[in-house]
Amino acid sequence: MKLIERWRNFWAAEPVESAEVGDTPLAPEHDPFDEPVVLEITDTIDLHSIPPKQVKEIVEEYLQQAHARGFAVVRIIHGKGIGVQREAVRTILSRTEFVSSFYDAPGNLGATIAELRAATPNQSK
Repeated sequence: MKLIERWRNFWAAEPVESAEVGDTPLAPEHDPFDEPVVLEITDTIDLHSIPPKQVKEIVEEYLQQAHARGFAVVRIIHGKGIGVQREAVRTILSRTEFVSSFYDAPGNLGATIAELRAATPNQSK
């Protein structure tokens, strides 16, 4: 599933509880867009607008896309809060095989920097 399709599900009328978020297209009356939304993959993603239940899958997909595009370092902005999103992000990073290290962004506890190993031809999709 593409990141674009997952982002479109944020505007679904009812929350999606299954692990297959985004596998079912939105009904036309629930889809606020006339055409697919293309999101640029950059070295930074801000999770403030992402519903907490969807953070895991969005971060996993973002990391895959960033890795496939050859980014060596990415910044994931999760916010300071009480640390729930920060821990969720760091759990994902610790389980991702191509993440070589991660740490607090300098001077900002609301973001985490992740260093990615270079993609080999058989790893990128």
